[in-house]
Amino acid sequence: MKTVAMPVCPQMLQRPSTHFDDRPPGEEISLLVIHNISLPAGHFAKAPQQGCPVDSLFCGTLDCSIHPSFTSLQGVRVAAHCVIWRDGTIFQYVPFANRAWHAGKSEFAGRANCNDFSIGIELEGCDNMPYTEQQYQSLIALSQYLLSRYQQLKPERIVGHCDIAPGRKTDPGPAFDWSYYRATIQAVVQATRMESRE
Repeated sequence: MKTVAMPVCPQMLQRPSTHFDDRPPGEEISLLVIHNISLPAGHFAKAPQQGCPVDSLFCGTLDCSIHPSFTSLQGVRVAAHCVIWRDGTIFQYVPFANRAWHAGKSEFAGRANCNDFSIGIELEGCDNMPYTEQQYQSLIALSQYLLSRYQQLKPERIVGHCDIAPGRKTDPGPAFDWSYYRATIQAVVQATRMESRE
């Protein structure tokens, strides 16, 4: 059997957050949740992204007085494992092994508390604005890496925040091209399987 080279983790800038804890003992990562975020809504950061509102929110340093829409975020402690910015740059806030506080009240396949067994990836964006090709390429590369690293994570277990919190969340929204994303992921999975058989 041929040895197949596993996908390499894409470059990520480390931005440590304290908004995480340990997963339950013995819990395996088996779900990938795609979100979107922009603060204020529809406004995107200019490089460098460090210190922008989204980055500050996840690092626990957001000044909620700088915009009226931030009032509801006072005291909120949230973070995804990663954010993919408009230019495709990836920031990692929480190690994948840990439980990031990204999903909130949620359920998938009859299981509640999706934070326990999921990885959360935020795309800088909003529901009705197209995502950039750079974001898709970074998301695809990161997804391929995670699929190769975690055996319980399968393409059919990649969902939107809207799928695990229907009625409460709508992201990544209709602007996210699921067909393009899933077709690319599936093609890579099939190619890897074929290579492993050679």
